[in-house]
Amino acid sequence: MGLLGIIGGSGLYQMEELEVLEERTVKTPFGDPSDALIFGRLGGSDVVFLSRHGRGHCYSPSDINYQANIYALKSVGVDRILSVSAVGSMKEEVKPGDLVVVEQFIDRTYRRKSTFFENGIVAHVSMADPVCPQLSALLEESVRRVTGKVSRGTYVCIEGPQFSSRAESLTYRSWGVDVIGMTNATEAKLAREAEICYATLALVTDYDCWRISSEVVTVEEIIKTMNENVHKARKVALEVAAHVNELTAECGCASALKDAIITSPSVISGDVKEKLKIIISRYIS
Repeated sequence: MGLLGIIGGSGLYQMEELEVLEERTVKTPFGDPSDALIFGRLGGSDVVFLSRHGRGHCYSPSDINYQANIYALKSVGVDRILSVSAVGSMKEEVKPGDLVVVEQFIDRTYRRKSTFFENGIVAHVSMADPVCPQLSALLEESVRRVTGKVSRGTYVCIEGPQFSSRAESLTYRSWGVDVIGMTNATEAKLAREAEICYATLALVTDYDCWRISSEVVTVEEIIKTMNENVHKARKVALEVAAHVNELTAECGCASALKDAIITSPSVISGDVKEKLKIIISRYIS
C-alpha cells in the first residue's frame, strides 16, 4: 500500500483536517521542492501534503520546480497524487464556486521543465489519457458526495503569471475547453513519467476575461469564492483519502514507462542512471 500525495494550489497551503505526524525537508537531484513535505493521516489513510506555491505563495507558476516536487513525492513512496488547482471558467455553465474533475489537458506553457528525460536519455510516454481513470472516478464520486454535483472537463494550461488577453481567452474558448489554469498540465506529464497516478480537482474562482458583463466582479468576491472552494476541496480530499485504498493497481499508470525509454541502456551514463534511479530502476539497472 502506497501513499496518497496531495498538492495544494492557490489558497490551499495547509489542511486543518490532516493529523500531522512529521514535516520533512527532501532534497532531490533536480533541486528543492516548493516546500517541506507534510506527512500525516487523513480519512484513515497515510498522506503526504505539498504546497505547490510554498506556504506564503512564494513561487509563481513559471518558477515552481515541478521536477523536484514530483520527484520528492515519488522518493517517499507516493503512488497517487490528488492535485488541487484554482482555475478560471471558459464556459457560461461552469460557474464560480463549481468543482471540475479534469479529464484532458491542453498545454500552452513554454518556459518550464516538463520531463525527467533529458541530457542523454529519451522517453516518450503516452499522454492520450493524461489522468488516472480510477483515481479520477473516485475524485468524481467524492465531489458528488460533498457538493451534490460534479462535471468533467478540459483544462488549458497557460504559462502565466499574467492572465490571458481577451483575444487569447476567446481563442481558447473556441477550442471548447472548460477551465483555464497555469500549473497542472506540467504536473500531469511528470507524474506520468514517474508512474504515479494523477488526478486534478479544479476550483473555479471566476469567469475568464472572455465574458464581458455589466456585473462588476471585485477582488473581494474572487477571494471569497476561493476560500469557499478551498473549504469544499478539503472535504473532497478527506473523502478521497477515506476510500483511496479501495482502488486496485490495474490502471496502467504504474507501468507508463514500459517500452517508453528509447535510449539504449549501453549509452546512458552512470550519472543519469543514478539521478533517475527511483524512476527507471525497474527498466534500466
